[in-house]
Amino acid sequence: MILAGSAAFLNLYMTQPLLPLLARRFGASTFEVGLTITAPTVAVALTAPFIGRLADRMGLRRVIVASVWTLTIATALAATSTSLQQLIFWRFLQGIATPGIFASTVAYIHEVWPATHAGRATAAYMSGTVLGGFTGRAVAGLVAADVSWQAAFVALAILTGAVATALWLWLPPEPGARRPGLLRAQFGSVSGKREAPGGTAGSFADLLHNRRLVATCGVGFCILFTQVAMFTYVTFHLAAPPYSLSTVALGWLFVVYLVGAAVMPFSGRVIDVHGHRMGIAAAMLIGGGGALTTLLPWLPGIICGLALCATGVFIAQAATSSYIGAVTTQDRASAVGLYSTFYYTGGSVGAALPAALWTRGGWPACVALVVAVQTAGVLIAFTQWKPARATHDVVLPEAGV
Repeated sequence: MILAGSAAFLNLYMTQPLLPLLARRFGASTFEVGLTITAPTVAVALTAPFIGRLADRMGLRRVIVASVWTLTIATALAATSTSLQQLIFWRFLQGIATPGIFASTVAYIHEVWPATHAGRATAAYMSGTVLGGFTGRAVAGLVAADVSWQAAFVALAILTGAVATALWLWLPPEPGARRPGLLRAQFGSVSGKREAPGGTAGSFADLLHNRRLVATCGVGFCILFTQVAMFTYVTFHLAAPPYSLSTVALGWLFVVYLVGAAVMPFSGRVIDVHGHRMGIAAAMLIGGGGALTTLLPWLPGIICGLALCATGVFIAQAATSSYIGAVTTQDRASAVGLYSTFYYTGGSVGAALPAALWTRGGWPACVALVVAVQTAGVLIAFTQWKPARATHDVVLPEAGV
């Protein structure tokens, strides 16, 4: 699970520390180079529901491994770009390959782990996403500064290929994949419904009638909006005077992600014991405080604020990912795919919308927007999610086999 999580995020945001460099290299504006972040997140938002449906039909392990190999190829081809437009194109293809990893992995967790430990298993996966996100950004910044931005893509393609090989060798099939349809045919859903032979019981229309799932999608929109807006535009903030950080320094800036990796195992236990609403409240409180801390005109204070903000985002994502399993009883990969559409739409908007505020109010305006979106996420969760006791009353028979 940790390796799968790292594969999903090694490449997705790798250009964040490179944005000032790419702006100089291609003579592009802040908005134009920001499209290297927007393009893959738009691709994820568009394709995630369909990939989730494919994973429900073809098998989770098979889709996970194939997606990581596809991502390896797309990352290597991005190194051949000779213009910003070509780079954006390959970044879009990277985004198309990504949903097959995370949507299938979250569903895999709820197929293999019992419901009482799903929060901890999700936290382990999230630790992998944190490590992958940090590694991708750090390697990209270091290699681009010492060699070239093209070499950064080659280096990450090699790392992604190594993870793909490990998953192919070590990831066991989910129980249902050994005897297709057996688990669902025997146990059905919590409501007692059984799936039709050769098909899936749910549909996207059914998923959209799940009020709590839709609310979770709204929370997810707010979560990734926060992360992408903060860590995209802070690079421009810190690359400008009086900080004037280099590309290498901007790459190392993402070491703050490791704080989130250390916190994740504890947060998973808190979610399992105290419930998802408590988890999301704590996450947004930490993240909002961190965002406000970045307003300090002091580099160490800004770094501490980014660490808090990143930690809040990771805890919130663990809470929402775990909650999806608690409120869906079948077609979980499809449910995660639907969630991912909203989640990555939030990321796309978070990469683009703050550009308008940046030109008018600079970093303080971006932070104000982020805090407002975080507040909206908490309000959605507390008005639409069940309290802790209600969510733990949901039994997932497939996950407990």
